[in-house]
Amino acid sequence: MFKYTLSLLIAFICFNSHAKQCSVHFNYGVIIDPDHIRMIDHGQTVIQINGTTQLFVKGREQVLNTEQQQLINQFTQGIRSQVPEIVSIAIEGVDIGLKAVNKAIGSLTGENSASQQKIQTKFDELKWRIRTRFNQSANNYYIAPQDFADFDDIFTGEFEQEIEEIISDSIGTILLAVGEAMISDDSSYGSEQRLATYDDRIETMGKDLELEISASTNALAQKAEAFCLKLSELDKVESEIHRSIKALKQFNLIETNKL
Repeated sequence: MFKYTLSLLIAFICFNSHAKQCSVHFNYGVIIDPDHIRMIDHGQTVIQINGTTQLFVKGREQVLNTEQQQLINQFTQGIRSQVPEIVSIAIEGVDIGLKAVNKAIGSLTGENSASQQKIQTKFDELKWRIRTRFNQSANNYYIAPQDFADFDDIFTGEFEQEIEEIISDSIGTILLAVGEAMISDDSSYGSEQRLATYDDRIETMGKDLELEISASTNALAQKAEAFCLKLSELDKVESEIHRSIKALKQFNLIETNKL
């Protein structure tokens, strides 16, 4: 029984174990809307880009030559592409684990059972709140300054605790369903033999679930690796910007270190 529970937890965290391709850190908060990109330091806007080339540093507009405008445009396009990717990868990683748990409950209590619907509702609410935390409306994103090496830091605090509570509730539901099934089992097996039979059955189901989601986690790990590589390339563009635009030299948004 507990081997199966462990397999679910492994399924839930296996994305992170595959995704450690590089270390990425944002030194500032980033706010994106359709017209602006802003870098935030302790609640204050230190860098603002209007459109793709108009640059403000601490409220002062910077006069840019053609080459500098091209660099800012390249950096802007990269940020607009990769910040939504952070949110997508993080939510998809959670979703893989939650689907595995939900499927297990459905297998034991029946599809669309009251137990499964209750847990599914919690899953849906969690994913909605995670998305609205970072993607408040269409094409509007906010990412706080943080590390993304394991994509875990996005969920520290309230989300991390809520995920643990949902997993705990799910395990309780699974154990209850198994207990009820064993009580209603009118076979001639003794209690110890029935327990061993159910333990084997559930462990097999756990292994099947791990195999089922392995393709999803591998695909997501490749997506995370591609994200890290693109952030590394964007970090190089930022370095070129620092060499070209002196006013930006002290503001380093992206730090990447390959492991």
